[in-house]
Amino acid sequence: TNCLTMTWRLFKNLSEEQQRYEKQLIFEHPAFVKLCQQLLRDARRMTRRDLVFSLHAVVHLGVPQNTLLVQTLVRVCQERLNQLDNRCISVLATTLAGMDKDKNVSALQAGLQLLVEQRISSIRDIFILQNLMKCLGKDAPVFLKKKLEMAVLREIDDLTFPNALRTFLALAAMNYCSLPILNACSKKIQENVHDAPFRQLILILEACHTLQYRNVKLFSALADYLNSTAYLWDKRQIILFLSACETLGFQPRELLDIFTEKVTEDPEFLNLKNLLIVLRVYSRLNYVPRVQKHLFFEILHSCLNKCLPQISNTELLKAVYSLGILGYLPHRALDVLLQKDSKDELILSDDLKEQNSMMLRCVKTCMELDSPSFTKPAFVLTENLSSLVSLNLRKAQEALIELLGGENMFRQNVRLPYKYHIDFEIRMDSDRKKVLPVAAADDHPDSRIQRLAFLFAPVSAFCLGTTHPQGKLAMKKRHLNKLGYHVILIQNKKFQEMTNEDAIEFLKGKIYSEDAFSFPEATVQDNN
Repeated sequence: TNCLTMTWRLFKNLSEEQQRYEKQLIFEHPAFVKLCQQLLRDARRMTRRDLVFSLHAVVHLGVPQNTLLVQTLVRVCQERLNQLDNRCISVLATTLAGMDKDKNVSALQAGLQLLVEQRISSIRDIFILQNLMKCLGKDAPVFLKKKLEMAVLREIDDLTFPNALRTFLALAAMNYCSLPILNACSKKIQENVHDAPFRQLILILEACHTLQYRNVKLFSALADYLNSTAYLWDKRQIILFLSACETLGFQPRELLDIFTEKVTEDPEFLNLKNLLIVLRVYSRLNYVPRVQKHLFFEILHSCLNKCLPQISNTELLKAVYSLGILGYLPHRALDVLLQKDSKDELILSDDLKEQNSMMLRCVKTCMELDSPSFTKPAFVLTENLSSLVSLNLRKAQEALIELLGGENMFRQNVRLPYKYHIDFEIRMDSDRKKVLPVAAADDHPDSRIQRLAFLFAPVSAFCLGTTHPQGKLAMKKRHLNKLGYHVILIQNKKFQEMTNEDAIEFLKGKIYSEDAFSFPEATVQDNN
């Protein structure tokens, strides 16, 4: 056992290429064959510790699972399961997590789960608990996950920073969102973020995505750490971090500006893969740099042009779509894309067809509405889809009736050209003092009439912890502005939490406020 374990410890520290070479030498060595034969003979006479460590070593050295040696060790572990102490249980769980499911492994895993359930109240070692969480994984029954959670909570006050990191990642492996544990671990991570290796920062963000755990303070602490140490990190590392933030809908503004500066200083590192990630991040988070924005987008545009000969159809569509969301029209890439569309080269398999059609439609809308030659139309053809509103808009409907004096003072569920849709529309006089009845405004169309569009959006349509709209919603707002609407964005979840009186006052403030008629968002349209 000592010989096998030491071989494994030396083996695991080698590079992947070295491991392939050394594995062949180990397996061909006559002493290794004798060692395995001896292990097979003595399996039933070994101590419990030697048994589980031997199985762990041979499995991780790559001895095939269907060999007599591995299957014998698995069966002996099954026979002696009740004799295993907590440390042996932890090692065995680690081993089984790396094995394929077969009859013997599944039986042993089922037995191990029962044993963990019985023993869990006696396990005080946080490392063993973390290991069990990680190894039993997402397939563990919910009641067992709950018991593991309670066991960890007993030890939570003594949590060190390394243990907080491991516990956080173990919860993700188990796909179990325990808010008390996550909040305690997050606090410890924020206090010691400067001690975390870069890879751990990425794993934390990925774990948050897996667990759907949104903690703005944690994300801000990680981003602030990267801001203050940006000179230490390679641009590719920053891209990885920004990409992880994008999947969470979190916008680290300062880091995005720092990265913008790095790109403008050294644009050569932007290969096709990095370019596509950068475009996705900036477009989804709806971020236009505060400085050097024109130079930054020119660099991205130039890089995209260089990649045109080797870029795939889907990648080209995604790149143009991302730039379109930000209000930038890459003309050469657009020409190539439209040529491919005219030849039906953008039609893909069914699973991508709908998504690609949506992106292509948005690109064509951007070409028309974001063109410098586009002028605001005097009249926009609209259609009421239905007099009924969805349940999540019922409160807004009732508040508008109460505030404005009746349903005849606003339109609801309105469809516009370019497949856009607004929840409620209000018409006001040119001085923005008075709301006009719908019929009167329709009978006497007047270009001076002010049109308000209310969009009640889910929290997920905004960057995390802010009222800053993400890319698609920001593009919709920009395009509605082009069509002559003053757009009022409202986070529906917060609106639903208001009392009826507060909801009415809130809408009153939005309708009669000067802010409702401003156009604050930054774009790069003037660069076209």
